[in-house]
Amino acid sequence: MSAELSPIVSEFETEEQAARYDRWFRAKVQASLDDPRPSIPHDQVMAEMRALIESKRNKRNAD
Repeated sequence: MSAELSPIVSEFETEEQAARYDRWFRAKVQASLDDPRPSIPHDQVMAEMRALIESKRNKRNAD
């Protein structure tokens, strides 16, 4: 059984939950690093997201 963790120390209730999340997170990062597709520059992604948010905002205001 895994020891309980203090909420001050960790957002997880047990060491096993923390370890499971760590394994999952590391696998996601490694998959991203291994992805052969070209990277997208941060500024491009942010511009696309700003345009998407503005589009949704305008649609909501038009309704």
